[in-house]
Amino acid sequence: MTDTRPTPAPAGERKRSPLFRRDFALVWASSFISDTGDWLLMIALPLFAFAVTGSALGASTVFLAELVPMLVLGSFLGVLVDRWDHRRTMIVANLLQGALLLPLLAASADRMWIVYVVAALEACLGAIVNPAKQALVPRLVDEDQLGQGNALMAVSDNLARLIGSPLGGLAFVLVGLPGVVVVDAVSYLVSAGLVALSRPRASAGRAGRTEQEEERDAPLPRVHFLRQWLDGLSTIRRVRPLGAVTAITTLGQFAQGIFLVLFIVYVSDQLGANGTEVGLLRGVQAIGGVLGGLLSGVLLRRFAPRTLVGVGYLVFGAISLVTWNLYPVTTAVGVYVGLFIAVGIPAVATTTGMITIVQRVTPPDALGRVFASVTTFGGAAQGAGLLVAGFLAERFDVVAILNGQALVYVACGMLGLLLLGERGRRSAG
Repeated sequence: MTDTRPTPAPAGERKRSPLFRRDFALVWASSFISDTGDWLLMIALPLFAFAVTGSALGASTVFLAELVPMLVLGSFLGVLVDRWDHRRTMIVANLLQGALLLPLLAASADRMWIVYVVAALEACLGAIVNPAKQALVPRLVDEDQLGQGNALMAVSDNLARLIGSPLGGLAFVLVGLPGVVVVDAVSYLVSAGLVALSRPRASAGRAGRTEQEEERDAPLPRVHFLRQWLDGLSTIRRVRPLGAVTAITTLGQFAQGIFLVLFIVYVSDQLGANGTEVGLLRGVQAIGGVLGGLLSGVLLRRFAPRTLVGVGYLVFGAISLVTWNLYPVTTAVGVYVGLFIAVGIPAVATTTGMITIVQRVTPPDALGRVFASVTTFGGAAQGAGLLVAGFLAERFDVVAILNGQALVYVACGMLGLLLLGERGRRSAG
C-alpha cells in the first residue's frame, strides 16, 4: 500500500487556506448558499405536507419522493456529469432547481402531487450537482491542498445544516411555503452566479502516462451511454481503493439507517426526552460537523486519508457505544448534547477522507460516475437500514440493536485501515 499523504511544503512555503483562492472561495460560497436554501425547503416541505393533509404519511411521502428517484437514477446521472463540463453543469442545474421550485407556489391540499413531483425533480438535480461539485474540487486547489478543500466543503455543508434547519421551521411559520420557495429559488440564482464567476483549471495529471492508461481512461463515445455507465461500475471494481470505499460507505450508511429510526426511540424511552430535546440532539451534530471539517483539514496535512477514515470510524463507533450505554449513569440531556456534538467530528472526518481518496485514484473522466454510484449504493443501504431497524425493534431490545449498529462503525474503521491503500495512480488533477 502506498502512502497517501501529500508531500509537505518546505518551511516558509506553507500555502494559505484554499479559501484564499478566488475560484475555490466562489464555489464554496455557492455551495453554502444553495445548501442553506435546501435545508429551509427540506424542513418546510414535510411541515407543509403534514399541515395540509393532517397525516404523517403525507410528510413521509415527501421523503420517499426525494429518496426513490435518487436510488433509481443516481448512478446513471453520474454519466451525464462525466459527459458535461462540471462548472457548466452546476450552473445549469442550479438555475433549473430554482425554476422548478416555482410550481410549489400553487401547491395546496388538493394539489399535493405538485409537492411530490417537485421534490423528486429537485432530488434528481441534486444527484447531478453533488458529484459535479466533488469532481470540480481537484480543479480548484493544488493536489497537496485537496484534503483541505474537501474538509472546507464539509464545513460548508454542516454550516448550511446548522443555519438552515432552524430557519426552515421559523420561516415556514412566519412566511409559509411560498416565502420559503422564493428564498430557496433566490439562493439557487445566487449560487449559479457565483459558480459562473469561477474559472477552474483544466484537468491535469496526464503527464507521463502510458498509452495503455490513456486508452483505458479516454472518454467513451457519447452514443454508448449504457457502456459508459457500466465502465463507471467497472472502475469501482478495477481500482481497489474504490471498491473498499464503496463497501465501507455501504456498511456505514446501513448503520446510519438503523440510527435514524431507533435514535428517536432511544431518546424518548431511555432518556425521557420530549420532542424539542429530540430535535436539539439531532441538530447539534452539525456543530461537530463544522469542527470535524476544520480539524480534518489540519489532520490531512499530517496523515494519510485512509488513517482519517479508519481511525475516524473507530472513534465514531466508540462514542456511539458510550452514548447508547450511558443512560443507567445519567439521562441529563446536556451530557448527550456533548456526545452528539463529539460524534459529528469523526463522522465528517471519515467522509472527507473517503472523498479525498476517490479524487486521487479515480480517472478524471470517471469521477462523476464513481461519486454518483457510491452515493447510490450508500442511499440504498440506508434505506435497507431503515427497514431492518423497524423489523428488529419489534423483536429485540433497542439498546442491544444500537450497540450492534455502533459495532458496524468499528468494523468500518478496521476495514478502512486494512483496505484503503491507494495502489491506483493519483489523478486528482
